[in-house]
Amino acid sequence: MKKWELPVAMTIAGVDSGGGAGIAADLKTFAALGVHGTLAVTALTAQNTYSVIGIHEVPSEFVELQIRAVWEDMNIDAAKTGMLSSSPIIRAVAKSVKSYGFPLVVDPVMIAKSGAKLLADEAIETLKKELLPLAMVVTPNRFEAEVLSGVKIGNLVDAEVAAKAIARDLGVKAVIVKGGHIGSESRVVDVVYINGVIKHVETERVEGCTHGTGCSFSAAIAAYLAKGYPVLDSIIEAKNFILTAISRSYIVGKGSCPVNPIAYLELDAELYRAQKTLAETLERMTSEPLSRKLAELVPEVQSNIVYSVPKYLARGISDVVGVPGRVVKYLDRVRVFGYPQPGVSSHVARLVLEAMKYDSTIRSAMNIKYGEDLLKVARELGMSLAVIDRREEPEEVKSVEGASLPWIVRRAVEQLGRVPDLLADTGDIGKEPMIRVFGRTPDEVLDKVVKLITKRGSL
Repeated sequence: MKKWELPVAMTIAGVDSGGGAGIAADLKTFAALGVHGTLAVTALTAQNTYSVIGIHEVPSEFVELQIRAVWEDMNIDAAKTGMLSSSPIIRAVAKSVKSYGFPLVVDPVMIAKSGAKLLADEAIETLKKELLPLAMVVTPNRFEAEVLSGVKIGNLVDAEVAAKAIARDLGVKAVIVKGGHIGSESRVVDVVYINGVIKHVETERVEGCTHGTGCSFSAAIAAYLAKGYPVLDSIIEAKNFILTAISRSYIVGKGSCPVNPIAYLELDAELYRAQKTLAETLERMTSEPLSRKLAELVPEVQSNIVYSVPKYLARGISDVVGVPGRVVKYLDRVRVFGYPQPGVSSHVARLVLEAMKYDSTIRSAMNIKYGEDLLKVARELGMSLAVIDRREEPEEVKSVEGASLPWIVRRAVEQLGRVPDLLADTGDIGKEPMIRVFGRTPDEVLDKVVKLITKRGSL
């Protein structure tokens, strides 16, 4: 019995020089899911987010040699294929699977996101006859499933027919016809045919980048298989994983931007980092003599100070860390009664989320008491300042829960062309006047508040 500390997964695929798909995406996925990633390169591609301008195929015997080298040293708990551009390479992979017997997930990559053809026509027949019968799982999208099954797919019923045909005619144990090109605008339904039974894996359709989606999805299935998950559980877990990779993706390049498999790790790490950073600022805030000075600026509704994860990871208030129960004034000092937590601030968190749309570096804010003297001091310090009259807020904004604060930020940006250091609003019926201080970090926000206090004290 092997005694490795991590399961071993392999990607047998092409190299995307743009880093968004192929082996680059697969290895990120393996790392995020806690398996050791290995690789056998089938082709080098010169590509970016919008085009493939060159393909250099690796000799088939060298593909086979790469697989052998890994197997002989550490075994392979599960593998996935991506770009297999020719019949000789497909045969080399099939020979290796027969020899070593590892579970195989086949992503039948035929066309790149840019539209470039990645699999020769004659190789499709070799894929169907020699490799797919050895696969545990195959993951075609709508168009690939049409090629493999001969069934024209326009709806879920057609996808079910195609999935059954692929399993029956090609001998694949489990078939997933991915629903990205089939479902409604709000829902995605993957059709899974396994053990003679059709199952639907349904999720919401999320917004985000999609280059490398198929690669990361199939790699995630292989990772879960390597960890010992049953096939259907591996598919469901991989689906949840890829939703995170899409929804927490980042924009890079001029074409179809890539999914972000590392988001699976990044989000937890950044939330922890935000909590730790904010906790250090709170310790500073509650120390003497600053605590007494800050207490003078706590409004009737109390204060909060928040810190968001980076913009590309932030999707809502649950991604913004704040102070449970707020920062309160108690016996002429500021006090906090809990460790910073995600999602505990609604108002200040919404302000930061809106501000990050205009400046991704602005990840922190604090609300303090409104005062004309503070506005005067801010101007003397050269701080950028926007003053918003809440009475001008349109009724259609007021009537929508949570819409007022983003509107205030938008008005401030319209005034100054940027997110200000200080955003003041003069209040309205039932709305306390307030000043919000923005910054890149909680410490930077606190530094600005301290400057206001210090300058005001010297007047």
